[in-house]
Amino acid sequence: MKAIQLKEYGGPEVLQVVELERPVPKGHQVLIEIHAIGVNYADTARREGQYVVPTNLPFIPGAEIAGVVVETGESVTTVQKGDRIVTLIESGGYAEFALADSRGLIPLQEKMDFEQAVALPLQGLSAYHILKTMGRLEKGETVLVHAAAGGVGTLAVQLAKLSGAGKVIATASTDDKLALAADMGADVLINYTEQGWEEKVLEATGGKGVDVALEMAGGEIFNKTLKCLATFGRLVIYGVASGEQSRFYPSSLMARNQSVIGFFLPQIMRKPALIQSSMAEMLGYLSKGQLKLTIGGVYSLDQAAEVHRLLQSRQTKGKLILKP
Repeated sequence: MKAIQLKEYGGPEVLQVVELERPVPKGHQVLIEIHAIGVNYADTARREGQYVVPTNLPFIPGAEIAGVVVETGESVTTVQKGDRIVTLIESGGYAEFALADSRGLIPLQEKMDFEQAVALPLQGLSAYHILKTMGRLEKGETVLVHAAAGGVGTLAVQLAKLSGAGKVIATASTDDKLALAADMGADVLINYTEQGWEEKVLEATGGKGVDVALEMAGGEIFNKTLKCLATFGRLVIYGVASGEQSRFYPSSLMARNQSVIGFFLPQIMRKPALIQSSMAEMLGYLSKGQLKLTIGGVYSLDQAAEVHRLLQSRQTKGKLILKP
């Protein structure tokens, strides 16, 4: 089978097309013929050796896949050959075939295409649990969503509104991206490449600040976002896209009872009840047309390096997808 592998950490150029033996499922595993692969910032962090947990080389990126079950292990009883599924795996998704645990598969209706399906799990679950599990969003509260035209951002804007947020403030780097955030339901639009964007956030809240902030850039963006936080506000960190770590004084949170919270989806995945209930809720929104999935581009598997360049240059909107 064809796969994309890295044998050293570095820029997009370290992603190489290789030919490997097709894996064989054992126990509760199934072999998936992949039809769509979700591309995420976590993949770029893996490539650079900057991921939250170690990345052992050689490595095939890709945690989000949709496709068809073509072979099952001897202990599999819940799915069969031919089933259409979407799932999250630890690694190995940038390939024509991959192994997955049968107990973590999400069945797909015939009417849902693979590109749509793969745009939901990782970023949908991230947006949902950043807002509700870690951010503890309550009805009527104000939410700040950075990179609101991205994969997590477009879903976070919508899920915040569906969860009863009183106001959603969206930031992005271009007017085009801000227009997309508006289409998703954002109430206030701010270009964070312009000086003084944090003051505009405060103005939009009447000086109060935001109750929940989603932050994935790091560096100066983090520090300015912290200034936008309301009393009892929660800032949830789910990435460091800039590659710049932030320095702040924890004691500064005390005066206004503020919180800075870390989010890492694999920890949520260890709580099956959380995953099942949140996926059911999001699929319900999707089936009713209340949740829009934004596909930013579909590329061939051998374009993986170029897709990583596009993602890290912040020139994209919505979900980027690879197809074998």
